[in-house]
Amino acid sequence: MVGRPKVILVACGTAIATSTVVAKAIEEGLAARGIKVITRQCKAAEVPSLAPGADLVVTTTPVPTNLGVPVIKTLAFLTGVGKEEVLDQIAKILTEGG
Repeated sequence: MVGRPKVILVACGTAIATSTVVAKAIEEGLAARGIKVITRQCKAAEVPSLAPGADLVVTTTPVPTNLGVPVIKTLAFLTGVGKEEVLDQIAKILTEGG
């Protein structure tokens, strides 16, 4: 993929353990698909102020969806259930815009 790396905002309740696990899984899963990304971890409460600088928001907890960027709420990276499907969804959003 040519161009700048895509920025993914990874949000959870406290921006500590959960978002770290999710961010790492996204980075590894997208690297395997040839997509360069930068993940930025944050608290769910920070999402509205940080979303304008991101290409996508991935969250494990509810956040506003009217942010001007796509939002994916999922626990797949924590449970393992549906992880590949969510990675495919993320890849599609980042490469095709939807």
